[in-house]
Amino acid sequence: MGDNAAVKNHHHQVFDVSADMAPAGSKCFDDDGRLKRTGGMKVKICGWIQYLNLFGVAVGYTIASSISMMAVKRSNCFHASGGKDPCKISSTPYMLAFGAAEILFSQIPDFDQISWLSIVAAVMSFTYSSIGLGLGIAKVAESGKFKGSLTGISIGTVTETQKVWRSFQALGDIAFAYSYSLILVEIQDTLKSPPSESKTMKKATLISVSVTTLFYMLCGCFGYAAFGDLAPGNLLTGFGFYNPFWVLDIANVAIVVHLVGAYQVYCQPLFAFVEKTAAEWFPDSEFIKKEYRIPTPIPGFSHFRLNLFRLVWRTLFVILTTVISMLMPFFNGVVGILGAFGFWPLTVYFPVEMYIVQKKIPKWSTRWISLQILSAACLVISIAAATGSFAGLVEDLKSYKPFKSSY
Repeated sequence: MGDNAAVKNHHHQVFDVSADMAPAGSKCFDDDGRLKRTGGMKVKICGWIQYLNLFGVAVGYTIASSISMMAVKRSNCFHASGGKDPCKISSTPYMLAFGAAEILFSQIPDFDQISWLSIVAAVMSFTYSSIGLGLGIAKVAESGKFKGSLTGISIGTVTETQKVWRSFQALGDIAFAYSYSLILVEIQDTLKSPPSESKTMKKATLISVSVTTLFYMLCGCFGYAAFGDLAPGNLLTGFGFYNPFWVLDIANVAIVVHLVGAYQVYCQPLFAFVEKTAAEWFPDSEFIKKEYRIPTPIPGFSHFRLNLFRLVWRTLFVILTTVISMLMPFFNGVVGILGAFGFWPLTVYFPVEMYIVQKKIPKWSTRWISLQILSAACLVISIAAATGSFAGLVEDLKSYKPFKSSY
């Protein structure tokens, strides 16, 4: 749900390249605690972490979309065979299909400024979240009891080491679920006043985080209550539920539709940075700057603006993310690493430092020490999440054959 706000508010021109070529969109803070686009090591670090995470999100969304597309095929296969056929399906064709769609959508100029995308994303999020929650409640009501325990999966079903690594990986997965923090500062830069950016963002963040957390907690708790230790990694694609199969199809189609748009929204900052940087480096290049107006038969669109550099660069970008997804199609491991990598610097460290500067909090004061302890604790959590996610990825790679993964 976090990227819904991004779809509506994020603008293509929000990223600028500073004189010393600090990553566009990278932000630190001035004496008032406001974000700025000047040079400096912190600015560059912040910017490159943003871009690496956005690239990783593109990979994660490709994997997630292919899994949901396969889930539609498998649910119908299970229904037709009465559950007798294991219905093993390769993920590669579905990743290629998703990549082909993203190549087409990536050529649409200012894709992120299409306002109705926000409504579509919100509807899709509400649809698949509600279905997952509803099926979990129905399963608990059917069995009449809560499965699982407060301490989670029991030792014996997994080893102590596996439980530790999985617990750490779960922290990364949770962090990734709130990935909108990657472009939260960008959204704030696009808001109009009055009311002030601060008031608007506080209200928007409170509402979005509250609603998102409510749905995630309910889905997670009722999913575990329904299946206990046998709960699948994804309730909608892991086939804890088999029927009604058409409801599962609706939920997974909603996920795919949502992620097709979300992929583009999250990639716009990268696209804008590379294209603007290329234009500044080669100001006289027609290949980079010239746009060709191509007539189209689509109602409401008299012509299409084709730029050769955009065509080549964005196509290569989508191909790269698709190939990486096919090489490492491990959703939980990949998103755990991404969540761990971006959580501390972008969600904790830089915001805390901005708050300290803005409020002029004296060094070594009680509040300053408390904020530093919070930041340090979150750093430890990020390191633990990354370690657990890497351990899970290594475990997955032991039985993995490139381009031959099946579910």
